[in-house]
Amino acid sequence: MRLVQRDPDLSAYLAADEAIDHHHPRVREVADRLTARHPGPVAYAEAAFTFVRDAIEHSMDTGDPRVTWRASDAIGQRTGICYAKAHALAALLRARALPAALCYQTFPVVHGLVAVRLPGRTEWIRQDPRGGAPGSAARFSADRERLAFTVRPEAGEADHPLLYAAPHPAVLRALRSARDVAQLETLLPQGLDEHDPAVR
Repeated sequence: MRLVQRDPDLSAYLAADEAIDHHHPRVREVADRLTARHPGPVAYAEAAFTFVRDAIEHSMDTGDPRVTWRASDAIGQRTGICYAKAHALAALLRARALPAALCYQTFPVVHGLVAVRLPGRTEWIRQDPRGGAPGSAARFSADRERLAFTVRPEAGEADHPLLYAAPHPAVLRALRSARDVAQLETLLPQGLDEHDPAVR
């Protein structure tokens, strides 16, 4: 599948916003620590992926009722569903000037991923920092996808090729409306309107 930048300007995938708040001190502290140990861009990108996958628990796996949606909150509270974990990874990548996009798959509900464009590359590689899923094969890769889940088109599942600079409004709406994870489960989007004028 060919991934498509929704915004042709690469700088859009380096920007900070409410959810991908990579200027926040909490995000910067983790980025600085990872950079000190993994100074090269590919090594840093892998370390950021591993940190988000392993240090931020998936709240639906652990039963943590807290809902996070800002990168800084997911990092600070060490919990979040796939969308929050994707926001955290995007923020850590952008904090070191690595273009990072949000992208999605649809199963029974929409699943959040990150795509990164590494220095000297023209292609984007999707990464899935969800972690915790039984039998998950999700790993960082600089050259080929190693995602947690493979879609089955015959079952109505889909990979969405568009790369978003900011979270899709349907995703943010669910995260910001839910008082806890139990309610969030009932609000998760089952599809994406890719023509939503609020999408950047």
